[in-house]
Amino acid sequence: MRQALGEAARAPGTGDVPVGAVVLSADGTVLGTGHNEREATGDPTAHAEVLALRAAARALREEASRSDAGRGGGGRRAGEWRLTGCTLVVTLEPCTMCAGALVLSRVDRVVYGARDAKAGAAGSLWDVVRDRRLNHRPEVITGVLEAECAALLTTFFRDR
Repeated sequence: MRQALGEAARAPGTGDVPVGAVVLSADGTVLGTGHNEREATGDPTAHAEVLALRAAARALREEASRSDAGRGGGGRRAGEWRLTGCTLVVTLEPCTMCAGALVLSRVDRVVYGARDAKAGAAGSLWDVVRDRRLNHRPEVITGVLEAECAALLTTFFRDR
């Protein structure tokens, strides 16, 4: 979570909300990072989680393509996009878009710091990630360094 907080701290420089995310492999290796870049890029989908998931999938594809047998990343095939075995750590509870991306990317676990009572989709307002109607439901761990994650957001919005 400390690395995700570091990512989040990079966002306000471009006017973006300070949210940061990190994707870890099953052995704890960092596969991808991201922070909000909606304002910086003009891309409404440039949320920290989506950017970190994209970076992690790219890292796994590159690892698989470097493997002689085309089976890198712990037995992954070249071109594989599933993030099975991975954990996404994010400073703010994912919104519905990001929760959907987490489910579709097949991460095993999502860990978040601050709850988002206005738009959270991992237990606060909605619970997309644990909806039994979906074919994949990652484990959810909440409240990790919650006060620090919330303080970063509070400071950002107070200063605006």
